[in-house]
Amino acid sequence: MLLALALIAQPSSAKTGYVHVTFAKGGLIAGAGAGRGVLTFDGRKYPFTVYGLSLGATVGASISRLVGRASYLHQLSDFEGTYTAVGAGRALVAGGGGVSLRNDKGVIIWLHGPKAGLEFASNLSGIRIVLERQPTRS
Repeated sequence: MLLALALIAQPSSAKTGYVHVTFAKGGLIAGAGAGRGVLTFDGRKYPFTVYGLSLGATVGASISRLVGRASYLHQLSDFEGTYTAVGAGRALVAGGGGVSLRNDKGVIIWLHGPKAGLEFASNLSGIRIVLERQPTRS
């Protein structure tokens, strides 16, 4: 029994990174957007580009400045890829929103932050993150 508890209590090798991203979005029914961000992971900063598409109730345009964390990263390459998101947010001149993203490698990104513009959105989104290959020191 003690051995079973020791096996269960072993820490995961997964790590957490911190994310900052600026994302511009616009649309009517379907929306599209793009942005740039930085992942801080293992003492380095990795710039990335993010592209998105949303289907559902999207009306207007907005710019979001989001911060959050990326969890369950075993290695840097786990961060890159296609994510699905279920989130809701709205902005009328200024507002806020949040989203939870998950990719097929099990990485979960939680983001939140202010929006500026005129938008209401409650939809399912597909997000593509592409890492740039020039890391910098923190």
